[in-house]
Amino acid sequence: MQPDYTVFFIVQAGRLEYEALIFVASFREANPDFKGRLIAAEPTGAKWSTPVAISDPVRRFLRDHGVEILPFENRHFGESYPHGNKIEAMAALPAGPFVFFDTDTLFLGPLSQVAFEFDRPSASMRREGTWPEPQLYGADYTTIWKSLYDKFGLDFDSSLDESQYENYWQRYLYFNAGWFFGADAQAFGKRFLHYAHAIRWDTPDALASQSLDPWLDQVALPLVIHSFGGGRPGPGLAGLDGDVTCHYRALPLLYARESDAVVARLEAICAPQPVKRILRLHEPARKLIYQRKGLKLRAKIDRNALPRRESMLRNAIKREKLWLR
Repeated sequence: MQPDYTVFFIVQAGRLEYEALIFVASFREANPDFKGRLIAAEPTGAKWSTPVAISDPVRRFLRDHGVEILPFENRHFGESYPHGNKIEAMAALPAGPFVFFDTDTLFLGPLSQVAFEFDRPSASMRREGTWPEPQLYGADYTTIWKSLYDKFGLDFDSSLDESQYENYWQRYLYFNAGWFFGADAQAFGKRFLHYAHAIRWDTPDALASQSLDPWLDQVALPLVIHSFGGGRPGPGLAGLDGDVTCHYRALPLLYARESDAVVARLEAICAPQPVKRILRLHEPARKLIYQRKGLKLRAKIDRNALPRRESMLRNAIKREKLWLR
């Protein structure tokens, strides 16, 4: 039996509050028997130059669907690095096991189908080799990653996938931070913040030519997971980024590359009036879902021959003038 655990996501004014409607509506339909806490973490504080509080209609919708809206203060990142919200929010979470999901997640099935081993944390492998980008006369993959493990006193060799070649990006522990989980939100969050803060403001020399924006969370995350005895996800987690969840990243990408079942699920979730009334205020949802332009885009994309890199698919969507976020 799995313990009750917290599921949390980030919500703030703008795109994320509309994605939160899809997240919550699909979560509740797929997980009617979920016994844990569903928390929307909302940033606050002086590190934002524009309002971040969500609108009243979205706030009511979330609360009506049993979501706890938990404010947290940005002390380190904020507007300068919005991806840091998932790191700083953890200080406000209850202690104990947790699962984080990016807000642009659609739930397809119950989380009870996922065999979480909270004492062995893990994260999403739906990623590309986006970081690091070794330069011709600079440090290579091994030197860059090893410098980070050395910085925090972690064993580097045990993190490697030795079935992959030296200096091939998949040899090194690297995740998409779209979902991750662990045994204790307080301990995990404290270490995540420590590692991210140290990497950003006391950067190892081997990273001198590397960009940390927007990759900082994905650079620190494998180090945190490895430090708690975790690693790459096993078969028990296959439902994540599979039959249980879809991290769609942007509505145009969902229509362009996901399965017919995922598209049907999205449109069914967005059809009821309580969702539609709010979501149609969001231009991407209004045009792609309710004006059916998403299906027109879908008809122009060959899903049997998708580009190898997401950036190429984004460019194809932009040519159709439907890259809406």
